[in-house]
Amino acid sequence: MVSDDVRAEAQALRAAGRTPKQIARQLGLTRAVVGPLVRGVAVEWPERARPADLPLLGCWISPGWSKGHAIEDRPADWVDVPDDGSLSETAGLTSVLVARREGDAVSVAGLLVDTYCLGVKNALPPSAFDERDVPAFADEFFGSYEALPLNAPIELARHLVFGAVDFARGLGFDPHEDYYSAAGHLGEWQPPSRITFGRDGMPFFLQGPNDNPVRIMRTLDRTVGPGNYHFTTVVG
Repeated sequence: MVSDDVRAEAQALRAAGRTPKQIARQLGLTRAVVGPLVRGVAVEWPERARPADLPLLGCWISPGWSKGHAIEDRPADWVDVPDDGSLSETAGLTSVLVARREGDAVSVAGLLVDTYCLGVKNALPPSAFDERDVPAFADEFFGSYEALPLNAPIELARHLVFGAVDFARGLGFDPHEDYYSAAGHLGEWQPPSRITFGRDGMPFFLQGPNDNPVRIMRTLDRTVGPGNYHFTTVVG
């Protein structure tokens, strides 16, 4: 028989969110004994903070993010590498990585943004890292760019990501499915964006390895009309 005091303690621990295994270990009981004691007890899970409310540890953006874009009243801290006028393989593709502290870990979310046409093409949902492992992961995340990522204000990341999504939706393209979980790390969005998207103000589809050019160009023909966008596709 289990005393009423032990029963009450087990139920209090369960209500506080402890698992039956943890309760059994703490009270020196078997799980078979604890199970019936706590069955049906309502658990008061602690409310989890919104990602945007977590302390910001860092925000990084790939170099060349402003290439081909006009920026209205550009803030002084929206810096970028000099534009040499060339069209690189990563032109119009901007990567954004945001790290926030969550308890003893670091929660990291990332997005790959086509600022010329398609909006968010890929996203990394929030993932937990040890803080010491974040620099190595950031190196890998930005590994396809020729220059190092730039430390950036979170406001710039919002204008880039949310503004590009709004632009792409106007062209008929929805963001990657993981965008919705990753975007929470950016915080609240107050449109419109300061950035003019497209390349020099016009949609520009630059085919990537996983793009379906026929489908994308049919969509652009429908939404903006032939001749109202530029494109570069792979022959054959």
